[in-house]
Amino acid sequence: MKARELIHNVFLIERDGMKILATRSRYGSHYGERKFGEFREWIPTRSKLSAMFLKGYLIDIKPEWKVLYLGAASGTTVSHLADIVDRGIIYAVEYSAKPFAKFLELAEERRNIIPLLQDASTPWKYSGIVEKVDFIYQDIAQKNQIEIFEENARFFLKERGEGLIMVKARSIDSTAEPKDVFRNVVKRLKNRFDVLSYDTLEPYHRDHIYVHVRNR
Repeated sequence: MKARELIHNVFLIERDGMKILATRSRYGSHYGERKFGEFREWIPTRSKLSAMFLKGYLIDIKPEWKVLYLGAASGTTVSHLADIVDRGIIYAVEYSAKPFAKFLELAEERRNIIPLLQDASTPWKYSGIVEKVDFIYQDIAQKNQIEIFEENARFFLKERGEGLIMVKARSIDSTAEPKDVFRNVVKRLKNRFDVLSYDTLEPYHRDHIYVHVRNR
């Protein structure tokens, strides 16, 4: 087995003729992913951030960064992000109680995760807990997902801080062509941020794009 580090604690593993993305972790499996010694498999069909990395676009997430994660669900991607920012902290927001219960198991295990059962569309309600952050990650399938991202950035993102939003076209407008939705999303984000990159998440996730931005 060969392992090549892409960014801090993220590795591309060659095993049995296959290429597998993984994070180096001292923790066990969280969602049924395989363990290879010190590595946890990062499954791209289960995590859009993994899909983006496997498609070749990397963000050099620093181990000491403070991160605001919007749409934590049961913690699949958060668990790997926590492996990366092992000297930082993740403020993880989730609104639905059922996945949050599963997520709490992860948060109890990891000292660098602060779970927040909150609505990401009302950031002022958790502004007394969350500090200024280096990075915002959002994966929320709602019609107003862009407004949610912008409002949280206004409250919490440091000057020149970075953000990554996973955009689901069908959640914004189920009747429009995804490419038209994506074009409008990128145009809108350019009004507030410097857009560093965007692309689809095919073949792992249909009708999704990522948009990587920097705060002005």
